[in-house]
Amino acid sequence: MTINSELSDAEFIRYSRQLMVAEIGEVGQQQLMNAQVLVIGVGGLGSAAVMYLAAAGVGLLVIADDDDVEVSNLQRQVIYRDSDIATSKAQAACQQINALNPLIRTRAVQAKLAGFQLDIEVQQADIVLDCSDNWGTRYAINQACFKHQKTLISGASIGWQGQLIAFDFRQSKSGCYQCLFPIFNSTEQQANNCRTGGVIGPVVGTIGNLQALTAIKAITGVGDIGFSLLQQFDGFNNRWQQLSINTEPHCPVCGVVTHQEIV
Repeated sequence: MTINSELSDAEFIRYSRQLMVAEIGEVGQQQLMNAQVLVIGVGGLGSAAVMYLAAAGVGLLVIADDDDVEVSNLQRQVIYRDSDIATSKAQAACQQINALNPLIRTRAVQAKLAGFQLDIEVQQADIVLDCSDNWGTRYAINQACFKHQKTLISGASIGWQGQLIAFDFRQSKSGCYQCLFPIFNSTEQQANNCRTGGVIGPVVGTIGNLQALTAIKAITGVGDIGFSLLQQFDGFNNRWQQLSINTEPHCPVCGVVTHQEIV
């Protein structure tokens, strides 16, 4: 991507506090302004993440969600307002983002990304945030990001619990989401979501904010992201736990044995 030679006066003033951070500076700000981030799902995770990415000056946010805003969303999906009920989440999120920061661009995708459309959107992005709420979509996003060697930042939350993990698919042998959760049981896994188990708003917001922070660090190339490190947050006891994952040799997405068999 092409980096602008200098910031405009409006950009310098808006991002001044971020520019003061030594690790960001003007170069980092230009990198953010020239980045394209794909956010899949603007529920509790995505609504928190996109607001901070927009405020930070990420140049293009592509926001994909096929749902409409419901009144029960407002307890945790803080980007929306009561007046947004029954309207497209993707469109409503873009409107709020544009109101927050008119210097960036947004594009709403009012669809459940899958197949060719998912493939194209992932290919065009620099960073992908998985803020989805179902296992089938998570596995599909993981596979598309691995195929196109994109950085994937995945979050999840239910009840008092949250989790965050990032994968740098530009590097080999880093493992993938399916290495972490290799077995898909539609009956058990699909039943375990916020519609059936509930969720605490600030917990899901915490994970969404950390997804945004991780994306900013990945775009600017600063800080320790901890790729392939599962971070689990227990909001009830206010504790964090970190677990390393390894590549599964027989993983259908990234496994060495699987790839050798295909060849």
